[in-house]
Amino acid sequence: MKIDRHGKAKVLSSEEIQRLFTSGLLTIRDKTLCAVMLYTACRIKECVTLKIKDVYDSKGRVRTELMIRKSNTKGKLATRSIPVLDDLQRYLEAYKPPKTASGYL
Repeated sequence: MKIDRHGKAKVLSSEEIQRLFTSGLLTIRDKTLCAVMLYTACRIKECVTLKIKDVYDSKGRVRTELMIRKSNTKGKLATRSIPVLDDLQRYLEAYKPPKTASGYL
């Protein structure tokens, strides 16, 4: 357990992850964002700073790769492209992001 940024983070078991997606997360948005983190191993900041255009093409289809911009990565060393697995694609297809001025997922 982490306390004040010290210690080890708990690794969730398969059962805990299943419970999180079935009864813990209530909206498709929350499930989708958690699925992005789960299936891409990206950090929270990397996930919440994804732009809609980094995930969906101009016709609203899910891209084959997510793009995490250099400015949003931990070391700010390079832009990363991460393949979209089938399980993640299902979440992304079910989630229809709102057309906001910010353009964030």
